Amino acid sequence: MNDLITRVLLVEDEEDAREILSFYLDTIFDEVEIAEDGQIGFDKYKNSLEENKAFDLVLTDIKMPNKDGLSMIEDITDLNDNQKFIIVSAFKDEEYLFKSIGLNVISYFVKPLEVKNIMEILKKVKTKVLEDKSKVEVELEVINLNKTYSFNTKTNLLYKGENLISLSKKEILLLQALTSNIKEIKTKEFLKEFIWSDVKTSDATMRTVIKRVKDKVHDDDFIVSKKGLGYIIE
Repeated sequence: MNDLITRVLLVEDEEDAREILSFYLDTIFDEVEIAEDGQIGFDKYKNSLEENKAFDLVLTDIKMPNKDGLSMIEDITDLNDNQKFIIVSAFKDEEYLFKSIGLNVISYFVKPLEVKNIMEILKKVKTKVLEDKSKVEVELEVINLNKTYSFNTKTNLLYKGENLISLSKKEILLLQALTSNIKEIKTKEFLKEFIWSDVKTSDATMRTVIKRVKDKVHDDDFIVSKKGLGYIIE
C-alpha cells in the first residue's frame, strides 16, 4: 500500500449529511469508506486495521443507532490511541462535545453543515496528514523547480522552502506530467492524456488546472507557456 494515500472513514446515520460529507471528502482525500452507524464504523475500522490499511481520519456523528459516536471513538482509541477524529454535531450536543475532550478530536462540524467551513478544515487536515506522512519517508526524490519551490516525485508533494503547498488530485497529476523529462516541453495533448486520459478534454478545463497551480506559486511561478508548443518548467 502507498503510504502517501490518504484514507478517511465517514460514520454518519443521516443520509443527507452522509451524502454531503462523502462528496466533499472524496474531492480531497484518496479513499473514503462509509458506515451508517457506530457499530458498522467500528467493525470497518477494525477490519481495515487488521489488513494494515489504517485510516488517517475518522469523521463521525455523535448520536447514532447501535453505537453512538463517542463510544465508537473510545473503542477505536483502544485499538489505536493515535487516531485522529472530527465530530459532526448539533448545538444541542454540547454535553457530548465536552465528553470528547482528550479523545484526539481535532475539529468539529456543526449542523447544519456549511460547505465553506467543511472545505477549509478538510484541506488543512489533509495538509497536516501529508506533512506527517512525509516525515517518515526514507527515500526522497526532490526536483528543485526554481529557487523557491521543489517537488518530491516520490511523495507528490510541492514545497515552498519547508512549507507544504496543498494540491488537488488534478494539480498533482499536472506536476507529475511537467516533471517527467523536466527539460521537455509538454504539449496540450500530452497533458490532457496524462491528467484526464482523454485528449478531447477541453482547453479551458486544462487551463483552469494550470491557472490554479500558477495562482498558488504566483510569487515565483515556474510553469511557462511556450506559444504554439505547450508548457514547460523553467
